Amino acid sequence: MKKNIITTLVILGAIALIAFVLMKNKKENQAKIDIVAEKNAAVSVKVETVKTENIALDFTANGIFEPAQQLTFCAEKSGKVISVLVKEGDIIHIGQVLATVRGDVINVNAQTANSAYQTALTDYTRFENAYKTGGVTKQQLDQAKMQMINAKANLTQATINVGDTQIKAPINGIINKKFIEPGSILTGMPATSLFEIVNVSKLKLKVNVNENQVANLKFRNSIKVTSSVFPDKSFLGNISFIAPKADNSLNFPVEIEISNNATNDLKAGMYGTALFTSNQQKQNLMIVPRIAFVGSVSSNQVFVLENGIAKLKTVTAGRILGEKVEILKGLSNGETVITTGQINLQDGNKVEVIK
Repeated sequence: MKKNIITTLVILGAIALIAFVLMKNKKENQAKIDIVAEKNAAVSVKVETVKTENIALDFTANGIFEPAQQLTFCAEKSGKVISVLVKEGDIIHIGQVLATVRGDVINVNAQTANSAYQTALTDYTRFENAYKTGGVTKQQLDQAKMQMINAKANLTQATINVGDTQIKAPINGIINKKFIEPGSILTGMPATSLFEIVNVSKLKLKVNVNENQVANLKFRNSIKVTSSVFPDKSFLGNISFIAPKADNSLNFPVEIEISNNATNDLKAGMYGTALFTSNQQKQNLMIVPRIAFVGSVSSNQVFVLENGIAKLKTVTAGRILGEKVEILKGLSNGETVITTGQINLQDGNKVEVIK
């Protein structure tokens, strides 16, 4: 009996010990889980300090060079191409004959029209003299005059048709593409494409600027332009167009006209950079990195770090100065803005700053 009691007590003690150990392990594991959960809940971010700097107001904008003139012109009349007098790459001048079209039938029509006009003119002169002496009526004279006018109109059209047998350049430039060969049949409907002519003696650089930048730009302002292909060369251009209305991204398209150099180094389609200089000297401006804004600068929202917590703030952005943005209202010097990781953030999230 006594032995059974001792055995029971030993078993109960062992069970109690096991329960105690299991409970202790559970608490330790939970503590570890809580630590991991707390660490995982913190979003990793990078930050920068808001500060006032002495900033130059100059800025640059990138764009693509486009030709000042570009034309793909088409046949006005039907016919068969007899000869093509230019090839791709040729420099041409306005009025230069580029190709000829078969004109034997057209020439015959022109000769017939000229003969008909001369006859009608002679008849009208004869009727006019006869009318003075009463030999013909006023109605007969008017009919002769009308026949003369119609014959002259037919001759004029026939002469134009003869001229159309010589296809002439409508602008100066370079033959960029040639769409016809001797033997090609031209049609007027739909019109056959003949040549693509590009004039690169002058080019246009199209760039976009924001509302703060466009406010200081004036028509015909001189602008320095560079190309990534020719980093050691610079070109002088003038503002030829400033959009009166912003596009869907709230930017204003601006066009700069540049005179090419003698060797036409600049080509349409190259990337260019326009340097807009300001007459104002450097200013002390409160700035933050452009990447600090949530989405884009136009959102006017940034995350500020306060005691390890991300706080979403609404600010008033000023000028965009390259990779920096002027802050007019909403932040103070010394505050810390979050520059990366915003896509994973919500107002009030814990954050972990990484270097």
